[in-house]
Amino acid sequence: MAGIDPFVEGKKVLLLGFGKEGQSAYRMLEEKKVYKELAIADQREEVSWLQESKITWITGPDYQKALDEYDVVLKSPGIVLERPIESYKCQILSQTEVFFRLFRNQIIGITGTKGKSTTTSLLYHILKSAGRKALIAGNIGIPAFDQIHEVEEDTIIVFELSCHQLEHMTVSPHIGILLNIHEEHLDHYGDMEHYVAAKERIYRNQETGDILICGSQCLPKKGTCPSRLIPVMDLGENTENKEAGYQEQYEKGSGKEAETVLSGSRIWRNGSCYFIPKEQIRLFGHHNYYDIAFVYEACKQKGIQDEEFTRGLETYQPLPHRLHFLGEQEGVKYYDDSISTICDTTIQALNTIKDAETVLIGGMDRGIDYKDLIAYLSESQVNHIILMEATGRRIYKEIKEGWPGFRHPERLVPASHLEDAVALAKQLTKPGMSCVLSPAAASYGIFQNFEERGQVFERLVFGSPVI
Repeated sequence: MAGIDPFVEGKKVLLLGFGKEGQSAYRMLEEKKVYKELAIADQREEVSWLQESKITWITGPDYQKALDEYDVVLKSPGIVLERPIESYKCQILSQTEVFFRLFRNQIIGITGTKGKSTTTSLLYHILKSAGRKALIAGNIGIPAFDQIHEVEEDTIIVFELSCHQLEHMTVSPHIGILLNIHEEHLDHYGDMEHYVAAKERIYRNQETGDILICGSQCLPKKGTCPSRLIPVMDLGENTENKEAGYQEQYEKGSGKEAETVLSGSRIWRNGSCYFIPKEQIRLFGHHNYYDIAFVYEACKQKGIQDEEFTRGLETYQPLPHRLHFLGEQEGVKYYDDSISTICDTTIQALNTIKDAETVLIGGMDRGIDYKDLIAYLSESQVNHIILMEATGRRIYKEIKEGWPGFRHPERLVPASHLEDAVALAKQLTKPGMSCVLSPAAASYGIFQNFEERGQVFERLVFGSPVI
């Protein structure tokens, strides 16, 4: 714990944002009280359990106006600064920045538009099941400061990183995993250039002895990655029946730089092949096999043997709301893919659930381009495309006005909200077929988060209370 003292000792400290991370930072600072002064700035009103304390509270719409009155500001990732960070006189840090400055050599950092929570939790589970000393933290819902007492010299820290956590980082993890980059969060970043720049901070400040495991779709530009680059290539879902799929690609030249290659459910690495035991694991779908390939490479870097890897893979329980099978109701199979907020994840879901007759799409409009999803839906065999909320209305309008060749437009079913969409799905989906909630849109402004959206979907389908 003494390691954080130099950041705050004798200084006026402001916690900017008082959600899960802000409260974690507060608990840490109160343990030793080496600061000179502590204040909290949050748009919300003061929390009741702190009303008797002598902590200064800054609330309301002007809660960010006092930043330069403090020496150090610990910013929560969900807070958007009102000015460029370099224009402030105070030192603006984050819990992630401080934690990485202390432990970066022990950290495997994971980011990507999609798949990062599954990759993070799977990697942690396999390391633990193999007897390694490991911790999990970050965007997966566990503040780093809550784990700080548990870190020992040989602890492997598996850390999920959102774009907001990475945005102002000046330090990168020893092993970085960059899964993919797709159009997302344009409401915050304005354009893809700024969003991509935030994601790239996972490797920009790496050192020559570090490692970046990176999806071939988003490889760094030449000269921008100072560490050892390990690309991960996906040859596709239907290549595993080729006896030497990887070697064929390698000989043609497309695999020469790839050190880890997924071919169907086979992972090729340095000339050897690992068979994903797909009949024995709970993760299904080719997109999940791709995440497994990243975890496999990271585990190899930590000396995990194939037998240990398989054991962990077979005992892993997938996270909820990620193409999760909920059960059957009146003969219809229901799947919760509420985490889907982009086109690609909805396409992946429908490619995985081969008997999907109905899909529920729509949510908050973040301004992303839906052309790829519209093109996919036009050629898909999905009979009922239920379009809800702002993005659903937008997709419906775009198809009607700009896609005269859209196949069987009668499949498009407008709905106002999730409750109406589920009611329509129950009427339209035949027994023996599947219904998938895969919104391709954010939940904010409608639900508290994607978890609540998935819980409400389950309650509407089965009539059971959300626990």
